[in-house]
Amino acid sequence: LSLYSSPARETKYVENPQTQLEEGVSRLRHVMEPYTAWCQALCSDFFSEGCEFLQNPPAGFYPRLGVIGFAGIVGLFLARGSKIKKLVYPAGLMGIGASMYYPQQAVAIAKVAGTQLYDWSLQGYIAVESLWKDN
Repeated sequence: LSLYSSPARETKYVENPQTQLEEGVSRLRHVMEPYTAWCQALCSDFFSEGCEFLQNPPAGFYPRLGVIGFAGIVGLFLARGSKIKKLVYPAGLMGIGASMYYPQQAVAIAKVAGTQLYDWSLQGYIAVESLWKDN
């Protein structure tokens, strides 16, 4: 056979028929298309704002971010043993580090968290009291 000659007969592309699985996936994609478009638009807006912020950060942002991240790593190192410690220590140390750099935001978050915690404790107290009175 010569490397430079073409086949004598003509070839024709024949597409395989779709299976039931392929048809089901196609229908699902068409049904979900508006939702995926909405999620893509939402994520692209969020990520574009985030990328813009990271390209033009405020002064001292990266050193502060490094300190807060290092506090989380120290929290993971100190939280040996318990799974609860592994959740509480890093989050607590990162919260303390962030509150040192952003005190106004920390106060606002603490106020909201305090009122939420008070509401949850009051709801729990009412639930326990109603169970106690019923028995």
